[in-house]
Amino acid sequence: MKRILVTGGAGFLGSHLCERLVAEGHDVICVDNFYTSAKANIAHLLKQPNFELIRHDMTLPLYIEVDEIYNLACPASPIHYQRDPVQTMKTSVSGSINMLGLAKRCKAKILQASTSEVYGDPETSPQSESYCGNVNTHGIRACYDEGKRAAETLFMDYHRKHNVDIRIIRIFNTYGPRMAVDDGRVVSNFIIQSIRNEQITLYGSGEQTRSFCYVDDLITGMIKMMNQVGFIGPVNLGNPTEFTIRELAETVSRLVGNHNPKITYLSLPEDDPKQRCPDITLAKKKLNWEPTISLEQGLKSTIEYFKTVLESQHG
Repeated sequence: MKRILVTGGAGFLGSHLCERLVAEGHDVICVDNFYTSAKANIAHLLKQPNFELIRHDMTLPLYIEVDEIYNLACPASPIHYQRDPVQTMKTSVSGSINMLGLAKRCKAKILQASTSEVYGDPETSPQSESYCGNVNTHGIRACYDEGKRAAETLFMDYHRKHNVDIRIIRIFNTYGPRMAVDDGRVVSNFIIQSIRNEQITLYGSGEQTRSFCYVDDLITGMIKMMNQVGFIGPVNLGNPTEFTIRELAETVSRLVGNHNPKITYLSLPEDDPKQRCPDITLAKKKLNWEPTISLEQGLKSTIEYFKTVLESQHG
């Protein structure tokens, strides 16, 4: 049994990771400041003897003893990370420094949850780990993009200078139960609009593409990466099957039961990437990992989750 710290552990991905690690029998410490997360995500774990919750802001030092650290703390949706861009950058940079310092002192393994956003608006597709990206350092998304890029730099420098045992994953679009209702991402937006029989809002032409990885697949890849020996990454984790945003909207509408969705087209947000698709050749080779859950299969369980959430909100 390992003593494992998960920062951002009450968030969408963090709560699923905590759940999996608790089920595996590890002693799990969830740290979160609840800026964008919810206690409801981890409420079912609070009675477990091997789960502990600490309210803490990762921009401040934390002094505990652990064997492994999953560093997930950071707002991840544009609506949330643009709300306080300075704090977003601080979380990525200062939070990484604090966690790397803890890993150095404890001689713990530490995994950085980086992002496909480090590739910016890519000029090549699919994106492999060798691609250095096309990021606007002055744009409204830069607080997140550049914060995550700086975090990767810090991880590599702590590894080279202090021999810290690091792992870096780059997470592509992931969806599933426990996504926040108000996070503004396309999957949650389309599901909620379809359930409410509202007009579906598409930004741009709807021809921009994304790949969508179900959360269970992503968590499996994340744990596989932490358990790797002799490979630190970075490595892409995501589903390489591309869909246009319009295709996603039509699929969600059909699964909800709206066969004639009303679509409204709005202007594309600043620096919104036209393509986002992972090359997962490295993940297949090094981790023996690839997604197994289809978009329709994953959307069905996600739709059921949001139906339950919306019903509870309306009593």
